[in-house]
Amino acid sequence: MFEQLGLIGCGLMGGSFALALKRAGLVKRIVGYSKSPSTTERARQMGVIDVEAPSALLAVSGADIVLLAVPVSATEASFKAIRHLLTPNTLVMDVGSTKRDVVDAARRVLRDHVGCFVPAHPITGKEVSGVEHADVNLYAGKQVILTPIERTFTVQLQKAVDVWTALGCHVVKMSPQSHDAAYAAVSHLPHLIAFAMINGIAGQDHGKEYMSLAGPGFRDFTRIAASDPKMWRDILVANREELLDQSRIFQKTLQSLENLITSGDGDALESLIEQASETRANWRIASQKSHK
Repeated sequence: MFEQLGLIGCGLMGGSFALALKRAGLVKRIVGYSKSPSTTERARQMGVIDVEAPSALLAVSGADIVLLAVPVSATEASFKAIRHLLTPNTLVMDVGSTKRDVVDAARRVLRDHVGCFVPAHPITGKEVSGVEHADVNLYAGKQVILTPIERTFTVQLQKAVDVWTALGCHVVKMSPQSHDAAYAAVSHLPHLIAFAMINGIAGQDHGKEYMSLAGPGFRDFTRIAASDPKMWRDILVANREELLDQSRIFQKTLQSLENLITSGDGDALESLIEQASETRANWRIASQKSHK
């Protein structure tokens, strides 16, 4: 059990972590800080945190576990704000969707204390943000990717594994570079495409009319376009090299399909659609098995 969680960012992700930690009986006290005092006050009123801190530094004072649940662009500033009260025994984690930039910030700022930082990316979330949407079950049954570096303390890494496992998560470890390459393909690119599709349709003369006729397929495909704009701006910019590589691959594949449509080659088009259908079906089966 931890004595105190220092929570930097009392929104959806941080608030859900705090609630889950409390329910699991893993922490005695939670001290929270958010840039907006009204958010911190709301978190206390909801029972997400026990104490409001006036600064990030005071939130980690006396904490043996710290979670940064802030936009990835605010990670370095958060490290600078708390570094003076970190000890080698403090477990520090984040929940950012990109990892190389976060690790680089940790190396620059934490320096001798970088070993206590275990970068983490829980594969979960909602299209809504804010502490009022905090959900004690948000992490249950979900994957959490840990991306330790060569200087990460073995003891802290094991603590991180134990915490997420106790919350009902499936923990996977990989390098920051491998993480960013993988999630550019399976998360960041899909969001980019969803944003582009919605804007592309909405920008047409009859866009509103077209969207009023859309059914469940459109709803499911574009669901992620409703995601938090500031958060996704940061993610897409932070992982731009890997994302643009994936975008070029997608555009090439899309062009191949367009060429078959243009030429009227129905057999070849059907073959590529069948290939995609089988790949998706096999992925779904494998995904369900891995989460049992």
